[in-house]
Amino acid sequence: MSAERRKLLATGAALSGLSAIPGGGAWAAGSDKPEKEEVRIGFIPLTDCASVVMAAALGFDKKYGIKIVPTKEASWAGVRDKLVNGELDMAHVLYGLIYGVHLGVAGPKKDMAILMTLNNNGQAITLSKKLADAGATDIGSLAKVMQKDKREYTFAQTFPTGTHAMWLYYWLATAGIHPMKEAKVITVPPPQMVANMRVGNMDGFCVGEPWGHRAIIDGIGITAITTQDIWKDHPEKVLGTTGDFVKKYPNTARAVIMAVLEASRWIDASLSNKQKMAETIADKAYVNTSVDAINQRILGRYQNGLGKTWDDPNYMKFFNDGAVNFPYLSDGMWFLTQHKRWGLLKEHPDYLGVARQINQIDLYKSAASALGVSVPKEVVRTSKLMDGVVWDGKDPAKYADSFKVRA
Repeated sequence: MSAERRKLLATGAALSGLSAIPGGGAWAAGSDKPEKEEVRIGFIPLTDCASVVMAAALGFDKKYGIKIVPTKEASWAGVRDKLVNGELDMAHVLYGLIYGVHLGVAGPKKDMAILMTLNNNGQAITLSKKLADAGATDIGSLAKVMQKDKREYTFAQTFPTGTHAMWLYYWLATAGIHPMKEAKVITVPPPQMVANMRVGNMDGFCVGEPWGHRAIIDGIGITAITTQDIWKDHPEKVLGTTGDFVKKYPNTARAVIMAVLEASRWIDASLSNKQKMAETIADKAYVNTSVDAINQRILGRYQNGLGKTWDDPNYMKFFNDGAVNFPYLSDGMWFLTQHKRWGLLKEHPDYLGVARQINQIDLYKSAASALGVSVPKEVVRTSKLMDGVVWDGKDPAKYADSFKVRA
């Protein structure tokens, strides 16, 4: 290998604190061997934990010299605490949780890191059957019912700075409903959503699958909107860890990205793989539900609980030729804009600076290139949300302040 070529490779990996070697490998202290071989990865019982679970179940982890130990957790607050105190090495976790912890607005403040995006799409907002019977089946009709029948309306999300809170707030605000002033918003762990709606504790909730579909199967709720109809190909769960972990174990972090990337590619490769994935994660050790609660929506087969059925091409994606997994800086910055919008952040942060610190783009690129997974040229992307407002990451402070309904 020529000195020039070695220099070129080394330069490409410099920002991640790694030096590159032939074949896309990386070394720390002269070796590409993972510094920590057993990696405890927390997950919440949701369909989108699948790539972490399948990386272990299919043995992709062993290929890269690690053992992934998926660890089932009860709530996002529990995941946060165990990440911060080191009981968990990494987690399948809400994008906005990692950003909230990093800035100290979601519990204890700690430098955090996102290694990759785990999935796009595949969450939903559910309204109770009682509300649907009163005529509330989408945001427009919900606003009319709330205007006509004045009472306290309760909606649940899964974590104050998390993705589901932001989808719920964004959706309500498009109809002029202020989520903090005109509704009561509570925090409920994902697996407890359906049980809480069953006993009348809430009028609606936003959560990941399979719990939206489960509410329909159980006859207690209807799907008012999917999150991909709020923002097509939106970022959702990430592989999160602490900044300290990445600094101390860069090769381990890279090995986990590679194993989970392989599992993501495997899931999206065929319908039979998706079916096998559904059968695996439905098990009591993981999501603990029936296979039919999982396997319809991961194939894009939707029903709303009111007789409407449709095939949605924008269903939950885990790989999508690598487009899913790149940790775009603009995705992280969007959550910061919403945290500012709703008063979780009192001042505008250094949007780009924070995103660059958290999203481990160079480490991801190193892992992806070793697997032949393409990466985008740009670290920001442009999206149009349900209200027609375009997010391009160019002026986040202006964007955050542009919303009529805000704290």
